[in-house]
Amino acid sequence: LENAWIEWLRKYLPNRYCVDKAIVIDHEGNTSQQMDIVIYDNWFTPFIFNQNGFYYIPAEGVYAIFEVKPDIKGKVGDINYIEYAGEKIESVRMLKREAASFINGGIKFNPRPLTKIVGGILCSTNSFTHENNNTLEKHFKSLCNLKSIDLGCIADYGSFYIDYNPNEEITHIGQDGYLEFYSKRRFNKIKFSNADHSFVTFFMQLTRYLQQAIGTIPAINLNAYLKNIGEEVDEQI
Repeated sequence: LENAWIEWLRKYLPNRYCVDKAIVIDHEGNTSQQMDIVIYDNWFTPFIFNQNGFYYIPAEGVYAIFEVKPDIKGKVGDINYIEYAGEKIESVRMLKREAASFINGGIKFNPRPLTKIVGGILCSTNSFTHENNNTLEKHFKSLCNLKSIDLGCIADYGSFYIDYNPNEEITHIGQDGYLEFYSKRRFNKIKFSNADHSFVTFFMQLTRYLQQAIGTIPAINLNAYLKNIGEEVDEQI
């Protein structure tokens, strides 16, 4: 099932985005849980490790992450699939990212604030009651901070996005500013599409987030990774 979603996303997303199952890592050696789908950059984040069939992607390169389930109704142990997806999303968002200065048009710019990491869930069907969306809304509303879900798609039911307040961009540079943004974010409303439009509305919403809300990820600080093995790169030429 994960492979079907991956191939669909690879087919339609622009080539600047890579899509794989992966584990996300940071410069301190911390790792996320294994993610069903990671949408990531390989232009400005040049080193992606492949070991025993698993991709290991630096946290700085991640645009979006998704959990895949056949049905949005279900449990893993004592927690429901939506909460389980939130916990996996949190395991990526909590990793430490460190931006570096970058050059654009021949001009050197200071490190930019960290970008949001889009989190979502993808399913084939919805076994909750089809009479209203109250049950789904209750589950999504219970997720907060780094566990919060941004969007998703239930193939035979509709896509959805969740609006949060505040909804402005992250303005403070560094990990603290990024974490502060998520700690203040609160559920506002959830919007479902018509079931017949589930794929196209999900794809359009995802594209909107990637290209117009995130744009380009911050430049990765390569020296932050080398520091752990006692090495460094020359930052001047």
